[in-house]
Amino acid sequence: MFPRSIRRAAIAAALSLTLSVPLSAPASAADRGPGAPGIGDVYFPDYGNGGYDVKHYGLKLDYQPGTDRLEGQATLLATASQTLTRFNLDFLLDVQRVEVNGRPAAFARTGVHELEITPARALPRFLPFVVEVTYAGTPSSIEVPGIVRPWIKRADGALALGEPEIAWWWYPSNDHPADKATFDITVTVPEGKQAISNGVLASQRTSRGRTTFHWLMDKPMATYLAMLYIGDIEVHRARSSTGLPVTTAYDKTLGARLEFAKASVERTAEIVDWESSVFGRYPFSSMGGSVVNENVGFALETQSHPVYDSIFFESGPDVSVVVHENAHQWFGDSVALKQWRDIWLNEGFATYAEWLWSEKEGTGTAAELANAIYNDIPADHPRFWLRVPGDPTPPFLFYASVYWRGGMTLQALRGEVGDQDFFAIIKAWAKIKQHGNGNTDEFISLSEKISGEQLDALFQTWLFQPGKPANPPAAVTAQVKAQTGPPASYESHKRLHELLHGPA
Repeated sequence: MFPRSIRRAAIAAALSLTLSVPLSAPASAADRGPGAPGIGDVYFPDYGNGGYDVKHYGLKLDYQPGTDRLEGQATLLATASQTLTRFNLDFLLDVQRVEVNGRPAAFARTGVHELEITPARALPRFLPFVVEVTYAGTPSSIEVPGIVRPWIKRADGALALGEPEIAWWWYPSNDHPADKATFDITVTVPEGKQAISNGVLASQRTSRGRTTFHWLMDKPMATYLAMLYIGDIEVHRARSSTGLPVTTAYDKTLGARLEFAKASVERTAEIVDWESSVFGRYPFSSMGGSVVNENVGFALETQSHPVYDSIFFESGPDVSVVVHENAHQWFGDSVALKQWRDIWLNEGFATYAEWLWSEKEGTGTAAELANAIYNDIPADHPRFWLRVPGDPTPPFLFYASVYWRGGMTLQALRGEVGDQDFFAIIKAWAKIKQHGNGNTDEFISLSEKISGEQLDALFQTWLFQPGKPANPPAAVTAQVKAQTGPPASYESHKRLHELLHGPA
């Protein structure tokens, strides 16, 4: 949440700029009107909103375990991209009051998740404005048809975790990766409970039986990457080799899985150090991870602090999932999507990071793993080869092809351009797009610019052409030894991906 003095200053600045717009230069008719109720995503047309860009979210939350009562005040600092007579936020809880630039604003619920706001005065194009939304409700009671409820009420607290939908259940937002913002999250819970969120823990204080945690995410973050984990949690705090704070947290009910979870997640700083050597400098000011005992069935790369279902540690340590989710800190978090159909840029890259880790550990090269998967899945598989990763469609957004064939695409690229250019491409993508957004066409263009090769055919074959490609992603050379079976790490990688998104 903005400190009160900063919030007042932001409102005063927005009002001052609004009042200083010359009356002799009104906006054109085409530039004046309501913002669109969607940001323009081809898969999810009503996700996000048009007409403005959020720069910062300040969230002040009060949560009561047991009743699952959440009370909040969200302060959004945004800039209008047109003269706005009305605009939308994505939100589901009951709203009590809305102010825009310090003045009461009219609001109404439209559609499934749209909060429509009409400010007292039109908001001038290119100028900042401040929105304050006061709200309350029981997030776990809200169900949206076709969406698994991502807010989980726990016996001891709550977990907010989901992709692509989660923000609607706990804070109002422009809910699309194309509009990233910094976050300031203050959460008050009963004394003895922990509240984990993204970024750096700026403060923690207890008064009158309530504890307030203040988390700061100082780099732009997509709305679905904001997480909240409240409950009886074992928390560890340390420092990485580069001096960054490392926060790891474990559900106290993990039982036998706790040892395996710690053996994996406590290696986060080590893994991030290695990934930094491959992808470039780590893009955030903190790191860590939480292990939950909620059978959510997935792990998620929530920015700077991934969350893992304990199922990954049911039968032993699983370092690969920690490698996967932390690779997302570069690919998916720092470099976010412009459109959801480009999801392979997130999942293909994180999958390939697992294969590179295996290569480093000597349990199978990336090329061997890519070819093993290629050979293991028959051409007549009823779904896998027909679901192209470059345009998977919404029902198959997190299907195996996006992960595995996305990884194969990167292996095919590596084989075509050679190691020197390949790793130069990966590092350049992470650096050039850092804290921004990218799409497939831009990645192809960068790959061609660095390699000096024309690569349309390669990407067309692996990303967009239905059916099993005629040749494997890696040539059978010295890099890919003739084998009687898959590499040693193949079964563990296959199990990980089955946990992440089911059998191929």
